[in-house]
Amino acid sequence: MTPSSGKTPPRAPRRRGVFRLVAVVLLVLGAALAGPAPTAQASVSLTRVTAFGSNPGALTMYTYRPAGLPAGAPVVLALHGCTQSAQVYADNSGLPQLADRDKFLLVLAETTSANNPNKCFNWFQSTDNQRGQGEALSLRQMAGHAVSALGADPSRVYVTGLSAGGAMTAVMLATYPDVFSAGAVVAGLPHDCTKDNSPYTCMNPGVDLSPGEWAKRVRDAFPTYAGPWPRVAVWYGDQDTTVVPRNATELRDQWTAVHGLSQTPTRTSAIGPDSTQHDEYVAADGTVAVEVNRVPGINHGTPVDPGSGAQQCGSTGAPYFLDSICSSYWIAAFFGLAGSGTVPGSLPAPTGLAVTGATTTSIGLSWNAVSGATDYVVQRDGGPVGTASGTSYTDTGLAPGTSHSYTVAARDAHGVAGSPSGTVTAATTGTAASCWTGSNYAHVQAGRATTGGGYTYAKGSNQNMGLYNTFVTHTLKESPTGYFTVADGGCP
Repeated sequence: MTPSSGKTPPRAPRRRGVFRLVAVVLLVLGAALAGPAPTAQASVSLTRVTAFGSNPGALTMYTYRPAGLPAGAPVVLALHGCTQSAQVYADNSGLPQLADRDKFLLVLAETTSANNPNKCFNWFQSTDNQRGQGEALSLRQMAGHAVSALGADPSRVYVTGLSAGGAMTAVMLATYPDVFSAGAVVAGLPHDCTKDNSPYTCMNPGVDLSPGEWAKRVRDAFPTYAGPWPRVAVWYGDQDTTVVPRNATELRDQWTAVHGLSQTPTRTSAIGPDSTQHDEYVAADGTVAVEVNRVPGINHGTPVDPGSGAQQCGSTGAPYFLDSICSSYWIAAFFGLAGSGTVPGSLPAPTGLAVTGATTTSIGLSWNAVSGATDYVVQRDGGPVGTASGTSYTDTGLAPGTSHSYTVAARDAHGVAGSPSGTVTAATTGTAASCWTGSNYAHVQAGRATTGGGYTYAKGSNQNMGLYNTFVTHTLKESPTGYFTVADGGCP
C-alpha cells in the first residue's frame, strides 16, 4: 500500500515526490497485507489491452473472453490483492471457470511495484480513491472500454476484489455508482476509512462509526448522484487478523444505511460445505441489496473450494486462496450471472410448518415440499440451526421446559434460501432449570447446598463450592428438581 514511486507511462505522467516518511510507513502496511509473495503459474490465457483510456493511475488491463461470448454480455472487473497479479488472481480465484459457464467478460486490473512497492491498489490514497482521478479513473476507464470496444452490457457491470483490491472495490462502488450495478468486497474495508484514520488503524483494529456517518462518506464521493445505489456483497474470514472482521460489520453498516435498510438481516442461512453464515438485507422491492458472508475458520484471503462440483471453483496454488467455500460462485450468483437463468433466492416459502413432537431435549418439525428446492434451512429463535434434505427435521440438544420459535426456508441450486415460512412455537417437555446466585452461606441456608468441614457442597451433585462463608459467591442451577450444579458460566 505504498504510494507511487514515480513511474511514468507513455500517455499518463505519474505522480512524484511523496514524502519519504509516508512511504516507509505505508511500505510496512503493504507488508502486513502481503505476506510471502506468490509465484504465478499461468494456466489461464489472458489478453493485455494497451489502449483503454488516459490511464492516470498507470494500471494494466487484461481480459479473459470465454469462447462463444454473446454480444451484450455482462462484465466483471476483478482486482487482485497485495503482492499478487492479474495472472495469479485468474489462476486461483475461479472467476475464469465461472466466466466460461455463465458467459461474462472478465476484466482483470493489475497494479505494479512502481505504483506501490507491494503491488497493492492505493485504496487509502486521496489521489487514487476519488472520482475522476488516479487509479479510480483508470479502473472506470477499463469498465468503459469493456462496454464501448468489447461489446459488454453497460447495465451489467460488476466489480470484485481481495484485500487492497477489496478496499478498492468499495472505492469504485462509492465513486462510480453510475457505472457498477453491484460489487463484492472480499476481506476489504469500508469506503473512505482513511479520511481521518491511518490505513493500519483501519485494517486492525478497525474503525467504528455510525451507519449514518459511513453512508455519508459514500454519498460524499459523488454528491450529485441520487441513485440507484449498487448492491453489495461482503465476504470475510472470521479468523482474519490482517483486515479484522470489524471491517465487515462496518461495510454492512455503510451499505445498508446507503440503501436505507436496517442493520438487522432480513434472513440468515448457512451456505457451502463449511456452513458459511449468509446474512441478507432485503430492499422493499424484494431484491437483496446487501449480503454478508462470514466464512468460519479462515484467516485473510479469497475463499475457494477446489474441485469439479457445481458449486466448486478455484485453486489453493498461491497464498491467500483459502480452501473453504467457492466465494466466486456465490458472488456470480449474487450478481445474477448464474447459468441457470434463475434468480438466486427466489423460491417461495414452505407451507404447512408444524410441530410433530417434543421430548425433554428435542423438538420435531415437518413442512410441505417446495418445487425446485435442493434442501431446507431451519432457523431456531432467529438463527440457523441446521439443514434438511427432506421435509422434516428434529432439533436436538435443547434444555427441558424451554420454548423456541422456528421457521424454514427452501434453498435453490445455488444454495441461496428463498422466503421463510410462517413461524411456529414449541416447547420441550419437563421443567425449565431454575437458577440462583448468592453466597455459599445463603445457598446452605436456602437448602440448595450442604456444609461439612468448613466447605460448601452443591446439593445433589456434591460439587465443592469452596469455603462456607458470605464472601464466596456462586450461581447454582436446579435441574431436575432437587439436583443442583454450579453454573457460574451461565444459567440455564
